[in-house]
Amino acid sequence: MPLTEPHDDDSSLEEPVVGAHDAGENPSAPPEPEPTLPEPVRQRIVALTAAVLPGLAADEVPVPLRRVAKFAPNRRARLGAPAIAAQLTADPLFRQRVTARVLADAGDLGAAVVEGTAPAAADPVEVAALAYLARPRGWRELIEASGAAVRAEADSAVVAELVREAEQRATRAEHDRAVARVEAEKLRDELARVGEELGQLREEARQLARTLRETQARERKATEMLATERGRAARAAADADAELRRARARLAEAEAAAGVARVSAKEARSVDEAKLWLLLETIGQAAVGLRRELALDPVEKLPADFVADAFADRSGATPAGAATRARDTDDPARLDQLLALPKAHLVVDGYNVTKRGFGEMSLEQQRKRLITGLGGIAAQTGDEVTVVFDGAERIHGLPPAPRGVRVLFSHKGETADELIRRLVRAEPAGRPVVVVSSDREVADGVRRHGAYPLGADSLLRRLARS
Repeated sequence: MPLTEPHDDDSSLEEPVVGAHDAGENPSAPPEPEPTLPEPVRQRIVALTAAVLPGLAADEVPVPLRRVAKFAPNRRARLGAPAIAAQLTADPLFRQRVTARVLADAGDLGAAVVEGTAPAAADPVEVAALAYLARPRGWRELIEASGAAVRAEADSAVVAELVREAEQRATRAEHDRAVARVEAEKLRDELARVGEELGQLREEARQLARTLRETQARERKATEMLATERGRAARAAADADAELRRARARLAEAEAAAGVARVSAKEARSVDEAKLWLLLETIGQAAVGLRRELALDPVEKLPADFVADAFADRSGATPAGAATRARDTDDPARLDQLLALPKAHLVVDGYNVTKRGFGEMSLEQQRKRLITGLGGIAAQTGDEVTVVFDGAERIHGLPPAPRGVRVLFSHKGETADELIRRLVRAEPAGRPVVVVSSDREVADGVRRHGAYPLGADSLLRRLARS
């Protein structure tokens, strides 16, 4: 914002020497308007005033600037610039107090400005700022000269920028010319190469034309040979049709003979079935007579019950080795086929199945879910079902097992794998025993004793289907 000088003449200034020539040679003449200050000069005046503002006495600082005087040095000139400019214009006494301290700090340069002269080597902005504050004779000319110098520097900077841009454009033009020369050389080389290729293509075209004529001659010969071969093929086709009719006649005779053979085979099979029925009936009557002779009553306990009772009386056993996981088969249809056998016994490695199927549950929830599912299988198939869990001691508070499901826990020092092998060894030879476990050691062990090992996924998929 431009700094303006008030039109009234204050004759009660404390320092009448500074600024005594504000009104020119004739004191009675009206004051001249404030000059338009270049922006660098205005900023320098505000900075000088802000620097000396804290050094003034409290009563020497105008009321609007007392709050500004408390600002930090870097904020004083930036935030208080409008108020400082207004006070310098409106309050000559304040300006003279500021001028006295600024001139004292300026030293010889301040003294030269007060005399109305400026050293040639001095900064024109600094000279103009001091001249504005001190206002010696000819201070307006000093400000105008500073403005001209600032403008000249700006013009010089613009000219230097224009020269630099012109040099850059010239450099780019030279680079473009060099690139154009290189591209022209490339194009000439490319033109020469294309000319060579054109010559080669013409030579190839002449060769292709000669080859085409030769090919057309061979095609005419092939057409003549094709007509001859077609005649031969027609005769061969007629011979083949005759042979086909003869083959069909022989096939009809063979089908008639096969029909007679089927009738004979059906009669023979009926005779064999009658013999087989008679044999089975004889075996059945013999089994009934043998049971009556031996006076065998229906049993109340199964082999697995004896193993469970004997195992419950033992205090410990040799621990099994570390198990390695493996799958035999995971087809639930295979499990259904085995459970459909008469008097099948399903033995389940409990935690091996639950940790693969629903390991995110607690152990109690895993046991409950598996036992409930096995109860459904026992009810559907009528087979004997035994599930074995690892456990150092019997877990109390278990819900009652479903009908047809036996729940066993291994003792401390022995694993469920060994108990499963005991159950398999206790079964009579020939009884279908199905063991569900993904432990390869368990599968290999029970297979040696005649059981059918299946993977845990087969039972899980069977339970999911139910």
